[in-house]
Amino acid sequence: MSDNAESQPLIKTAAPYRGRFAPSPSGPLHFGSLVAAVGSYMQARANRGQWLVRIENIDPPREMPGATDIILRQLELFGLHWDESLLYQSDRSQAYDETLQRLADAGLSYHCNCTRKSIMARGGYYSGHCRKRDLGPDNTALRFVNHHPVAEFDDQLQGKIILPSDFANEDFIIRRRDGLYAYQLAVVVDDIDTGITEVVRGADLITPTGRQIAFFNALGSTAPDYLHLPLATHADGHKLSKQTHAPALREDQRVLELIDALRFLGQKVPNECQDGSVDEVLQWGVAHWQLDQVAKCEKIAID
Repeated sequence: MSDNAESQPLIKTAAPYRGRFAPSPSGPLHFGSLVAAVGSYMQARANRGQWLVRIENIDPPREMPGATDIILRQLELFGLHWDESLLYQSDRSQAYDETLQRLADAGLSYHCNCTRKSIMARGGYYSGHCRKRDLGPDNTALRFVNHHPVAEFDDQLQGKIILPSDFANEDFIIRRRDGLYAYQLAVVVDDIDTGITEVVRGADLITPTGRQIAFFNALGSTAPDYLHLPLATHADGHKLSKQTHAPALREDQRVLELIDALRFLGQKVPNECQDGSVDEVLQWGVAHWQLDQVAKCEKIAID
């Protein structure tokens, strides 16, 4: 295969680099999730770092039976081999409970029984309605007292991101009314415990980043860098996802799928790579990874 890179890859100088890919087992991987996996893998390997895989399985109602095994098999088939042991969020209840207790002891959480309907009736953003009500745990969610909200942050690809102040100031949920751990709690605790230095993921997850940085700060930890990749979409503009019935990856066309993912990320993969193996395509990608060739999102959707 050709070695025709025009410039050196943009790599980070801080070491050691630790990145991760964190799929939820709600269905097989599709092209959009392959883009996220490949982008995070390239960043980690180009920075001579570690690439970890975490299965975010703390929401059983959304999970598809057998999806975890399918996802792990797909990653291996596509040559995306992870370092260290797999981490399953379903095994992490002790760590999450310890963090919840720590927050409670510090007066940084409280129970809330507000419904989405009641929040919408008050303007659409949560205003701290239950912060002083001293509710008990029955049929309530647990919210984080957001004393130091983060309304803007620098994305390693997208630049400065500014969030709506009403959204940034919300006391967000860290344990749901149904007793399940909230996404914001689990991802931050996991990233702290595994020493993640940069989070590379799709731009659909830009909005919660400010909350996660605020949560890192409250826990006395340094937040990782964040890099949000452009989203693959259907022809109608909706992002590829399991909810929009994105087709599963073509396992019999692994080389072409990988090349398509790299080209979607702006990499100038030569045509002769089509005659190579999965490992050869990945080796080419790491050797020629150019972050400055990845397209910025034309418009960032801030919910």
